[in-house]
Amino acid sequence: MTKQCELGWREATDLSGKVVVVTGVASGIGRATAIQFAGAGATVYGGDINEAGGNEVVSQIREAGGKAQFVPVDLTDHDSIDRFVDTILDKTGKAVDVIASVAGWERVGPFLENTPDFWDRVISINYLAPVRMIHRFLPAMIERGQGARIVTVASDAGRVGSMGETFYSGSKGAIIAFTKSLARETARYGITANCVAPGVTDTPLFHDGIQNPKLKEALINAVPMRRLAKSSEPANMILYFATPAADFITGQVISVNGGLTMHG
Repeated sequence: MTKQCELGWREATDLSGKVVVVTGVASGIGRATAIQFAGAGATVYGGDINEAGGNEVVSQIREAGGKAQFVPVDLTDHDSIDRFVDTILDKTGKAVDVIASVAGWERVGPFLENTPDFWDRVISINYLAPVRMIHRFLPAMIERGQGARIVTVASDAGRVGSMGETFYSGSKGAIIAFTKSLARETARYGITANCVAPGVTDTPLFHDGIQNPKLKEALINAVPMRRLAKSSEPANMILYFATPAADFITGQVISVNGGLTMHG
């Protein structure tokens, strides 16, 4: 009988004493993820460029009895990412237990109307920033030994493509491939790396990125469950990948999309 079965589900998903880093904490899936981790007993270090929003989430977690701190970060700025990592390592005095790389950015529009500046921003936030952050945290995680968890957030657009999101799809496909390869490299150290690929989700990014009401309606109607995902639903899967219940799962990509795409 496995330890998880002996302990039961509650104990198998307990993260008390764990240190968790969450990016994109000010809103949407990142906000829901930070709240989920704090509710599971973890100490959350949340990063975002939106300091007011990030501090608001941290205050909400603390008022509910959880542990959280906000550390500002601009994911388009390499120096800012380095300061973010250094600040967290300095505050904790140890390697982090979980990295949840949730932050992302897009604007829907035809590929031919994209600009190089747009490409730079998308690839910086969605791919290069997570890569740099994980690269900086990873040596201490390896040195510490077994049990660390890395969870990235991609998109169904990165698995199957999406009209009006061509370059964004490429950036999310890149983070999927990166996560799978990282899982192979880090398995020997007892570190897992998995990816959550949300479908259309009720977040500020979704509503800001798609201005056409008819397009929004069409996207919702394409979902077999006929609704947007709640931010808490992808967050549930992010949390699961970080728990002892997922000890033997690595290199996987799970869609949370109401059946929008189905893979055999």
